[in-house]
Amino acid sequence: MDTDGLIKALSADAGRPKPAMSQALLAALVLALLAAAVVFTVAIGPRPDIAAAAETIRFLFKFVVTALLAATAFLALSALSRPQGASRSKLVALTAAPVLLLAAIAAELAAVPSGEWSARLVGTNSFACTTLIPLMGIAPLGLFIAALRYGAPTRPTLAGAVAGLAAGGIAATLYAAHCTDDSPLFVATWYSLAIAILTVAGALAGRVFARW
Repeated sequence: MDTDGLIKALSADAGRPKPAMSQALLAALVLALLAAAVVFTVAIGPRPDIAAAAETIRFLFKFVVTALLAATAFLALSALSRPQGASRSKLVALTAAPVLLLAAIAAELAAVPSGEWSARLVGTNSFACTTLIPLMGIAPLGLFIAALRYGAPTRPTLAGAVAGLAAGGIAATLYAAHCTDDSPLFVATWYSLAIAILTVAGALAGRVFARW
């Protein structure tokens, strides 16, 4: 085979999804959900008034935002694990959860007297939030980084950061069932900080362990 033919063959092969990578990511996702759920069940569990809380919009909204982040991050991670990388649309989709949260903050500020803003932002669980979400997200992050080793990410640092976002989204979704602070102001501040910790850790881990 001549040089041009070899280059075309390699390019075509790189453009095809690797079954092993898809299987590795799917296995990592299932194990990540299980691992985070075990930590949640053993360590904290749901809030005592979860039945009553489930009837409120603020409580349910937390799950919408965190689950949306986890889903869009996982899709972006799947694309970033391959040589061709993620399309712009998948990366732009990562902004869906933050934009939705910003809209909720605007609604909260309009509906709540300004004297209550500070109390809602600080809440009563800021330390638990910034501690428990990273703790529940460590195992999922490790599993996603391990799965990346089956792929060929051309931007390992970015792929690792997105793995951190996915792990953070999963952990935050579970933690939301425990947290008694439902204000979008609290979620935007402390959930975001906790997820950022996992994102930075993922970027560092991706740079070291996901190179090829």
